[in-house]
Amino acid sequence: METASGRSRLTIVLCFIVALIEGLDLQSAGIAAAGIRAAFNLDPTMMGWMFSASIIGLLPGAFLGGYVADRIGRKKVLVAAVVLFGIFSLWTAYAGSLTGLLLARFLTGLGLGAALPNLIALCAEAVEERQRSTAISIMYCGVPLGGATAALVGMAAGEAWQWVFIVGGVAPLVIAPLMVWLLPESSAFNRQQGAAGQSRPSTVAALCGEGRTRITLSLWVSYFFTLTVMYMLLNWLPSLLLELGFSKPQAGVVQMVFNIGGALGSLMGGLLLDRFRRTPVVLSIYTGLLLALAGIGFSTSLASMAAAGFAAGVFVMAAQLVLYALAPAYYPTQVRATGVGAAVAIGRLGSVSGPLAAGQILAAGAGTAGVLMAAAPGLLVAALVVVALGSRESRTLASA
Repeated sequence: METASGRSRLTIVLCFIVALIEGLDLQSAGIAAAGIRAAFNLDPTMMGWMFSASIIGLLPGAFLGGYVADRIGRKKVLVAAVVLFGIFSLWTAYAGSLTGLLLARFLTGLGLGAALPNLIALCAEAVEERQRSTAISIMYCGVPLGGATAALVGMAAGEAWQWVFIVGGVAPLVIAPLMVWLLPESSAFNRQQGAAGQSRPSTVAALCGEGRTRITLSLWVSYFFTLTVMYMLLNWLPSLLLELGFSKPQAGVVQMVFNIGGALGSLMGGLLLDRFRRTPVVLSIYTGLLLALAGIGFSTSLASMAAAGFAAGVFVMAAQLVLYALAPAYYPTQVRATGVGAAVAIGRLGSVSGPLAAGQILAAGAGTAGVLMAAAPGLLVAALVVVALGSRESRTLASA
């Protein structure tokens, strides 16, 4: 038991470190936005494409990362993904043209996308079912803490925007060898691979077999709309604050408290899911997110904006954690990474849509209020779908 417990703790700690680095890389473009805009002379529409280049890479990365991991192992794919996004984050810092910049961001996103479903699967399979949401929440709180680290790096670097990408590139290349040495492969995956006479399900069977069609579609819808808002905030929040008249250091402070709130929200979401009924938890989280967005739109002082930014971080990360914690429960071990990866990939469509829509809304002159108002309908749909999904609890893990 001690050995199994030690393996579980080691898995969660290493996955937390990777999530921390992933969070830094995910928010690096938003932190460096002002410097990139000046260096490449980009208008709001092109800035939207710059933000979305890495997110477009997240989509195939998430699906392929999950699909391949169900065949060769979670650890191998995760290590390869970490090396990939490390290399191309470094390339971003030294890109000499807009084309090179967009390509570097796309390939960075490919690695980031492949990492996430394997982080979720490894943590989900490292602990007992009753601890699953908590384990995933501990891992995932590394993402907003990484974003807060990116904000600190950006504030310390000043006008040298390249440093956030340099730090985001070196860190994964340092941790990758430690993962090869220390990270245990999922014991559930090893048992499944060792079982004789099991045929490999097709992708369609993995997602829709055994009555999972409604579950899969519901997860996809909720992921899509929640990630639309999440990435809108992750990428555009500093620029929106500058548009409202806040200084760059003030925007950095708000971005930092947004991410600290996100870390708290991630932990809170997992703990609440493991202890209370899903419906009130989901409704409370999405209601809080809507109120926080309204707070950002109406805030005029740094104190009120920081409070609203903190609340937005708490609730948007809690909402995302709820989805990440729920998805593994609906898929058996041999297709779990495929199911989670597909849901994350569909969510990435929302990730692409969010920054692009924000850029178009700002270019049309609607301003910050228009961006925030556009987010509300999708959040309502996501909340209702997750609540409806709760009417049919998964029994997959009990037999996995």
